Amino acid sequence: MKIISWNVNGIRAALKKDFIKSVEEMDPDILCLQETKIHEPLPIPEMKAYKDFWNGAERKGYSGTLVFSKTEPLKVTNGIGVEEHDKEGRVITAEYEEFFLVTTYIPNSGQGLVRLDYREKWDYDFLAYLTNLEKSKPVILCGDLNVAHKEIDIKNAKSNYNKTAGYTQKEIDGMDRMQKHFIDTFRYLHPEEVKYSWWSYRMGARGKNIGWRLDYVLISKALQSKLKEAFILNEIMGSDHCPVGVTMEF
Repeated sequence: MKIISWNVNGIRAALKKDFIKSVEEMDPDILCLQETKIHEPLPIPEMKAYKDFWNGAERKGYSGTLVFSKTEPLKVTNGIGVEEHDKEGRVITAEYEEFFLVTTYIPNSGQGLVRLDYREKWDYDFLAYLTNLEKSKPVILCGDLNVAHKEIDIKNAKSNYNKTAGYTQKEIDGMDRMQKHFIDTFRYLHPEEVKYSWWSYRMGARGKNIGWRLDYVLISKALQSKLKEAFILNEIMGSDHCPVGVTMEF
């Protein structure tokens, strides 16, 4: 089973580029998208091989998540049951026979770190949600987690530390707590590899590979033996993020 996650920075914009061609090339069994910027579901006839499940933010043109699945899930729910968080369309949970799949677009702490305190509360509430799910069956979590966890995950670590959203100690601590429960699949299989999943549109950052690894697939420790591959597809264009994913064997 191939599971791919991609922050598309607007599904309408992605569809005007090579999104459909890229999906055909990747051929995922489950495709999870973040930052769709869609308030209501959008018909995409080219994706007819998939069931689609949308979660839009109350605010139009903002946030939003989407799951495409070749297999019909047993159940799909939106949000984490906390009203403060759920109005932004940031979480979809799809239940399958062997696992829960959760895709998320974790809040950015914002310019000047204006949402850092909110982000910290989100991290605690979201982890509580995930660990509660895990009591029933293992969890596969994927999405834009909006944090570079270690120095290896960000090009200019020292100049960004505690100054830039996505690389503050509070956010790093949140990922530390997450990884007490879940395995970072890419770093588990590629402990020394420098690879990024997001690049600023400014200053030709992608061409120079001045990037951050913000997109992850995390899995419950119970699924460790099922993990076969973890990858970052940074040759796939169409967004300021690239797809990331795993191959699992069930």
